[in-house]
Amino acid sequence: MARKKRYNTPAVTVGIQTRDEAVEHIKRYGDLSREATRMVADHNDTVAEMQEKLDAQIAPLTAEMQAIEAGVLAWATANRDMLTDNGKVKYCNLTTGTIRWRFDPPKCQVRGVDAVIALMQSDEKYARFVRTKHEINKDAVLNEAEFFVDNPVAGLSIVQGAEKFAIEVNEQEVG
Repeated sequence: MARKKRYNTPAVTVGIQTRDEAVEHIKRYGDLSREATRMVADHNDTVAEMQEKLDAQIAPLTAEMQAIEAGVLAWATANRDMLTDNGKVKYCNLTTGTIRWRFDPPKCQVRGVDAVIALMQSDEKYARFVRTKHEINKDAVLNEAEFFVDNPVAGLSIVQGAEKFAIEVNEQEVG
């Protein structure tokens, strides 16, 4: 028979005995939290500066790549029949790379969703193209939890919320 797993709670490393100690530790907690926030902000500033430098370095390369792409596209379009063997293939393998022509897959665009759905639901020949989604109204179940105590449903249970502990540090104005 397999042994049962034991779940141990971690040991408390900061022992607090008095209200004054709790106040001091919450102050320290706030100091650490603010320091961590400052460090993250400094890091984000550094990353933003690096990104700006990189963008400035990449901009001329991107512009040249776009110009080359436009030139190759113009040449390939003018010579498409030769490159694709009169349309038998959709690519051409050149010595330094391959050029391809591809169509994006078709997609369905709907403008004025509510009006289109109403129109399609009103006519039987379009009704099969309207999807109806059934789902449990969890808000209504929670609002009438007593009903489900008397009338249980297999697979549905109401789980009471767990209590969570949080420390909210009072922000102090510097000045």
